[in-house]
Parts: sequence; structure tokens; C-alpha cells
Amino acid sequence: MKKIMNILFLSCLKASELIEKKLHLKLSRKEKIKLNVHKAMCKACTLYEHQSEFLEKGIAKHLNKKSEEIDSQQLKKQITEKISSL
Repeated sequence: MKKIMNILFLSCLKASELIEKKLHLKLSRKEKIKLNVHKAMCKACTLYEHQSEFLEKGIAKHLNKKSEEIDSQQLKKQITEKISSL
């Protein structure tokens, strides 16, 4: 039973990672199911998702870009460069 619980249920940390990933990339079917199961039980992560979407839209509007137009490969490159410069 414990093994099944670990397979089906996510921690809030992993759920928040998937929420952020969902904003920029497409989630796999397995990730979508796990995230939806988690959000059905966790109102904090559901709220976090709404807040993240709100912030993403605000940032995109501020930059005069739509969220869909942000180049995920370029974003990854910028993040990797900043991390390696630390």
C-alpha cells in the first residue's frame, strides 16, 4: 500500500515543480494525473497554481509578450548560464 501511495501521490515540493514546469513546457500524461490527484487533496497547491499563472501572465504582459510566445529553449539557456556563473 505504501508503494502505491508513493507512486500516486506527490509531495507539495514536487507538485510545485510540476506546476512551474506546466507553465513553460508540456507535462506528460503521468505527470498531469499525479498533479491533478495532488491538487484535488491540497488546496494550498491549487492556490499556488493560480498565483503562478497570474504572475506569469502579468510578467508576460509587462514584457509585451504572450506566455505562449516565450521561447523555452532560450529560457533554459539563460537559467543555465546564470547558474554556471555562480
